[in-house]
Amino acid sequence: MSAADFLFSPEVQKLLTVLYAAPDQQFPTSELARRSKLAEAETALTVEHLVRSGIAKRQAAKADQAETVQVDRSFVFHKELRSIALRSFAAAEPIRSMLRSRFKDSVVRAFVLGEDAQGTVELLVVHGQLVPDEAAMATACQKLSKTMGRHLKVHVIPLGRFNDMSPRDPLSSRISAATVHEIVALGDTKAALPVERGGLLQAARKKLATLARPSA
Repeated sequence: MSAADFLFSPEVQKLLTVLYAAPDQQFPTSELARRSKLAEAETALTVEHLVRSGIAKRQAAKADQAETVQVDRSFVFHKELRSIALRSFAAAEPIRSMLRSRFKDSVVRAFVLGEDAQGTVELLVVHGQLVPDEAAMATACQKLSKTMGRHLKVHVIPLGRFNDMSPRDPLSSRISAATVHEIVALGDTKAALPVERGGLLQAARKKLATLARPSA
């Protein structure tokens, strides 16, 4: 199996989503199966592949406790693989899915800015004409945090501020970093863009002209 086959295998992605969410935690195969929603036999085969590849390692069973599996931090490409996981299936995909389904009428762009040492994923959400409901966004992020095993720190700004962002804006340098991953692009959702001031003025003039027009 090639590296590409390994990365894009749905079973591997599901297990790595669980393992990288808690890289220091040891999981029995049964728990990995439950969290990844895979059959135990399928989970066992995938774990075997991860161990042979050096991505994960086994911890021998102790007393009445089952054998466990966890991420092997000594794997030569551990940091790179974890970064890929964060930017794709382990973090980006669940966040993208949540934004596109629950906030498709308000979110026009979104970026995963990165992850700190404590495992907090920072997210920038750019809204259009409608502002995402604050309570609904907080609830959705809390629910997703539990599922992902990561905390979410969310910045919500209007599209106007995003487009006019100056180099001195605290978010400006963050967005231009090589590690940033755009998960919602313009056109990915049905969110209406804000109407520009000039557009509002033009619409008002057109309406006044129509009202001032003599009736037949």
